[in-house]
Amino acid sequence: MWLRTGCGITFDVSVATPFILMLRPRSGIQQWVARESYTLKPSVPAIEYTDNFGNLCQRLVAPPGEFSIHTTADILTVDCIDVNPGVPFEDVQNLPDSVLTYLLPTRYCESDKFIDLGREIVAGATPGYDQVAAIVMWIRDNISFNPYSTYFQLSAVEVNERREGVCRELTHLGIALCRGMCIPARMVVGYLHKLEPMDFHAWFEAYVGGRWYTFDATQPTLKGGRVTVAYGRDAADVAIFNQFGPALYPKEMKVNVEMLDVEPK
Repeated sequence: MWLRTGCGITFDVSVATPFILMLRPRSGIQQWVARESYTLKPSVPAIEYTDNFGNLCQRLVAPPGEFSIHTTADILTVDCIDVNPGVPFEDVQNLPDSVLTYLLPTRYCESDKFIDLGREIVAGATPGYDQVAAIVMWIRDNISFNPYSTYFQLSAVEVNERREGVCRELTHLGIALCRGMCIPARMVVGYLHKLEPMDFHAWFEAYVGGRWYTFDATQPTLKGGRVTVAYGRDAADVAIFNQFGPALYPKEMKVNVEMLDVEPK
């Protein structure tokens, strides 16, 4: 399907403020970026680089006053997500070097604290894809996805204690449980068509059977219409913006995703 994604973020900046932005989707196996625009108001010099996870990042210094970022993109993405029960567990000694980092505990995904719970959840499941599916089902049954939750910026341990969170929190828990079972898992941030309420969305991918598979504990069914903007170990790696200096929050942020009836020209 063809999707048109967009976001607009506005800040009131009190002093010249360095930013690192992560707002450009890249083309890959699951998506093709046919057209995009990226506007800064006021226009300021920006430098783009690729981080350690292959994400496209933009560095700039926002001047004092109102500063806004507007992006749009037309993207061809998959209608349906691959679901493959029975795909086997990948032995750690056979994993590609680039995947090994997604086995380790991180700031928000304390996987070393979830080994026992993980074993309990996946008991009886075939090692591999079916274990991850069991983890997702357990999260759906035991942790409340509340997009309006006051619980945010939580680690996996914290969301497991509070039993509620936004998409980022449920994703952290899924990742931690997978890594506790020696299944590599990484965080994904991007857009999801027909997400309610509309916002940036977070889900995770697990590496089984020699490839990455998509999982999302926040949605009743696994659906397509996803546009990936960034990959990382946890939320610390995939923030859509980081600013440095006095605390600064958007005074306005709008996200939109629409399906195009015809291929863009």
